[in-house]
Amino acid sequence: MPLTLALSPHGHWFLEDATDPDATTAPAAPLSDAAGKRLRAAFAQRPAAGFLHLATAELDAALPPDFTFARQLARDYLTRLCHTPGVAADAPPQPVPPPADPDLAALVLQAPPFKGLEYLTQEVLADTWDALDQLVRAQIRDFPGGAQAYLRAKNPLWRLVGRVTFHLAENKRDDQHPFAFLATYATGLSAQARVQHQPIARALQEYAGAKNRPALLALLSPIHAATEKSALAKELVDSGDLYRALAWTPRQAHRFLQDLPLFEDAGIIVRVPDWWKPARPPRPQVSVRIGEHAGGATLGLDALLDFSLAVTLDGQSLTPAELDALLAADNGLVRLKGQWVEIDRDRLREALRHWREVERDARAGGIPFHQGMRLLAGAALPGDAAADLPTPTREWTGIAPGQWLEQALLQLRDPNGDDAAIPGLHATLRPYQQAGVHWLRFLTRLGLGACLADDMGLGKTIQVIALLLHLKNDSTHPKATPAPPSLLVVPASLIANWKAELARFAPSLRALVAHPSETDLDLTAPADADLDAALAGHDLAITTYGMLTRLDTLRKRKWRLAILDEAQAIKNPTARQTKAVKDLTAAGRIALTGTPVENRLGDLWSLFDFINPGLLGSAKAFSTFAKELARRQANQYGPLRALVRPYILRRLKTDKSIIADLPEKSEVSAFCALSRRQAALYEQSVRELAQTLKTVDGIQRRGIVLAFLMRLKQICNHPAQWLGDADFDPAHSGKFHRLREICEELAQRQEKTLVFTQFREITAPLADFLAGVFGRPGLVLHGQTAVAKRQQLVADFQCDDGPPFFVLSLKAGGTGLNLTAASHVIHFDRWWNPAVENQATDRAFRIGQKKNVFVHKFVCRGTVEDRIDELINGKVALARELLDDPSGGEKLLTEMSDRELLDFVALDVHRAVASA
Repeated sequence: MPLTLALSPHGHWFLEDATDPDATTAPAAPLSDAAGKRLRAAFAQRPAAGFLHLATAELDAALPPDFTFARQLARDYLTRLCHTPGVAADAPPQPVPPPADPDLAALVLQAPPFKGLEYLTQEVLADTWDALDQLVRAQIRDFPGGAQAYLRAKNPLWRLVGRVTFHLAENKRDDQHPFAFLATYATGLSAQARVQHQPIARALQEYAGAKNRPALLALLSPIHAATEKSALAKELVDSGDLYRALAWTPRQAHRFLQDLPLFEDAGIIVRVPDWWKPARPPRPQVSVRIGEHAGGATLGLDALLDFSLAVTLDGQSLTPAELDALLAADNGLVRLKGQWVEIDRDRLREALRHWREVERDARAGGIPFHQGMRLLAGAALPGDAAADLPTPTREWTGIAPGQWLEQALLQLRDPNGDDAAIPGLHATLRPYQQAGVHWLRFLTRLGLGACLADDMGLGKTIQVIALLLHLKNDSTHPKATPAPPSLLVVPASLIANWKAELARFAPSLRALVAHPSETDLDLTAPADADLDAALAGHDLAITTYGMLTRLDTLRKRKWRLAILDEAQAIKNPTARQTKAVKDLTAAGRIALTGTPVENRLGDLWSLFDFINPGLLGSAKAFSTFAKELARRQANQYGPLRALVRPYILRRLKTDKSIIADLPEKSEVSAFCALSRRQAALYEQSVRELAQTLKTVDGIQRRGIVLAFLMRLKQICNHPAQWLGDADFDPAHSGKFHRLREICEELAQRQEKTLVFTQFREITAPLADFLAGVFGRPGLVLHGQTAVAKRQQLVADFQCDDGPPFFVLSLKAGGTGLNLTAASHVIHFDRWWNPAVENQATDRAFRIGQKKNVFVHKFVCRGTVEDRIDELINGKVALARELLDDPSGGEKLLTEMSDRELLDFVALDVHRAVASA
């Protein structure tokens, strides 16, 4: 049914469905159904919104005469608004008065037939104009970015009206002056919704007279602003050339194009040839290609990559004659191969000189693998070939992998393995696990290190077992020289787990556990003969980080692969176990961790110093590089991410494309109040800390700060934990009260839970308390639990009728254990590191879990735990951003000023004891 515009006797505009097809109001160009729906929605708000919609969203639409009339009124209003002083500069728009009475009378006479036409008067049009003005100015006031952003959002054409535009166009009829310049201003829009331009000189005529002086000044104000930023703009104004059409040489045009950002910042619209915007015109580049040919060598840490360079344009090499012509031409724009090319002779020469020196040095055999990878990633470290190249000159260089290296990197970044059965593997791998095994095989064959960083529970263990089976079945290794076994280094708590997984999934793999709890072999004997005999015929040796620091016989052997489980154990490069691990000699290195980055970029460096030594340079060089990244304004960590990405494979459980049959995980903060006894002890401790800080500094201060932070966390758990009086009365702890509330409900539903704490000394009191809540005893595991006993505890808990709860210390029980019988995880106290917490949670949230997992994180309101919670959220962001879009670091608590530290730990009594 046709939609028409109508006017009530009271001068109110509304929409009406036309019922008489023969009526004079029947539209000549009926509205489409979609346009009709849009108009109904707009007019339903208010008539002024409908008029505004016609002049913006339906600006160039074919409309019936009645709507065309309404649109023209709104177009006239917006045109006047765009010419209002201040709008171009985003100042709050002044009221736009209606046209003079004679103009309004003429508009009345131009109105087409529509229902209520007899009620149309000058007053109705003036009222409509005022309503539109009030609506638009109110919307501009509330719109982010001001008037220009508002007009652009409504319809980009309106942003141009009333604005000065600088035009640069090609003039192909004049070889000496192949460019033309003209300054215009937009007077309005044509009936076909095209911007109408007039030379800026016309404005001086049209705005003549004192009455129009404010409008003229508003129009020309962007030009004045440009003269303060651009020497070229000032020259054009001072000489009067701005008001004439000009023919320009390439040098003049290039000078103009260089100042484009200055003109646009001043509020001037700029129109230039398509080959300049949005990208700059083509530039000749010194194109460096690395690894074009394999050259008989394999990719690896010790590889030398071939290096070549050429000067190219759009990927095509320039002939010596073309290059000479470019270097002989004036700076700016040069016509080459039928297109305009930007040239800066000095920078191009400097780039050529620099890379020719690198090429000469590389002719002896190529450039080192690590340096080549850093060049490709744009992550030059101090001393690298590109490190001393100034940034402006570097922009005239393009670095890309050659055909051979590009194919190798593609396989690193996109691991797609086949689904062929692996002999000896008693399991069916998921597609992402098949891809992971293929990726590990590819990297280790090349002699490159790999970090398998899959989320906890996605099966890193089985992927490594499948890789070991591939090595065992490898027909390419000469049988006359048996391959050495691989070495697996694990936390002590994971020995039993690895033994069980190997027996279950790959019984054909022979593994020797080099740990006193598992062998009678004298591992400390200085001679290698016993160990050689013991390892004969074995595919794998398993030891712990602690044993590795004590056993020279393990460190000085050559292994097929060196594999680290829970590789975050080597994040501290100065720790003994880190140094022991990095002493290992192996044909390939693999790190397994769900948290390749925990707290700071140094974690990443230490990890890569094991898997690919030298890729991130020395610790000092990387520290300098990291500080430089932090100073960058944009894409801070893009180069670093590009450099490390080929060697890190990370998949997340929450990614349904990876694993669709894992239940959901819900995390909630369980806020607890302090008891009055806790609050008193807490405040007393903060006062003691304030007094102590006045008398200590340096290392002593750091130790004191950490001791007091630990004390405050212990008080938040229970006063008895700090006082050591063994009086763990639940009434004295808000956390015990909250723990009872949660676990009473779990006991009723017969749901199992894990309770993690960082403090071994509170595990027994928690277990005693929970035994009363559940009505039966549970299990406890901490660092002093015998290694041989841990697997039995896990097996007991996993039974359907097993204990209802498991209290675990965070360090001893937070990795490697499969505890999917639990559907709830409680973090009784918060550790500084979110990665450690997430690992603990993943004891329950992993493959094999059939139930949704609920995570309860205890936080005492108004205390240091509240601030730790905020700190942890920041660390989670660091890990996510560094792996996906690297960023940032943290400010260590011990490095806070006294005032910052006391504010951090201060007790907010109102929040802390509000419900006590």
